[in-house]
Amino acid sequence: MVQDNLAASHFQNAGENYARYRPTYPAELVEFLASQCQQHNLALDVGCGNGQFSGMVARHFRQVLATDVSASQIENAAPVPNIRFAVEPAEHCSAEDTAFNLIVAAQAAHWFDLASFYGEVRRVAVPACVLALVSYGVLSLNRAECNARFHQFYYDEIGPYWPPERQHVVNGYASFEFPFQELEYPAMSIEREWTLGDLIGYVRTWSSVKAVAKAGKQNLMESFAEEMASLWGNRQQLCKISWPISMRLGRV
Repeated sequence: MVQDNLAASHFQNAGENYARYRPTYPAELVEFLASQCQQHNLALDVGCGNGQFSGMVARHFRQVLATDVSASQIENAAPVPNIRFAVEPAEHCSAEDTAFNLIVAAQAAHWFDLASFYGEVRRVAVPACVLALVSYGVLSLNRAECNARFHQFYYDEIGPYWPPERQHVVNGYASFEFPFQELEYPAMSIEREWTLGDLIGYVRTWSSVKAVAKAGKQNLMESFAEEMASLWGNRQQLCKISWPISMRLGRV
């Protein structure tokens, strides 16, 4: 499918850098999702990337199926005894009917053909299965000058190079059709203490940065990195960084 090819093209060779630089979700998020499930037999992590979130889910469920269209992402997933990793699209799951107590897509649902994905959700979900489309938004730094320069880069300089699907992440999937019984969830965020190298490594995993390079405007990224280094000072100094977590959460 077109959506599958788009997602794979963005992330096919990104597995190693994703595993190193992408932020992981807090344990409280998975604990909350598990608490909403009536049973904890099987969970499905769709668009699992390198499996960081899958490993957290696996601590609360007997078995997990973790899927992604990118072979590179799956190859960089750390093996976990009760996780089966598979290279397959969100819209065509290899699982049997009526299998899962939890279905989650973390920072991935904006790449799906939602109508087809929702059809698979209904097929593989047990009654009262919990479905969570999770995303984290634009980060904030707790140093004002660095935060202002980062947001200028994100919105004004590199903004035109984001794929259109990115806007769904920014608005927390609020514009998605979500034909399920919606559930409330507590406010949560990802919190990290990062060096400048951590931040720049993370930014370099962005699809927009890759698009800038293809457009011959790599100087945008390099200028940003140099200016952030000037503002940051000691490159090993830690800075608190946070990302707001949003969800479309429902019961199937």
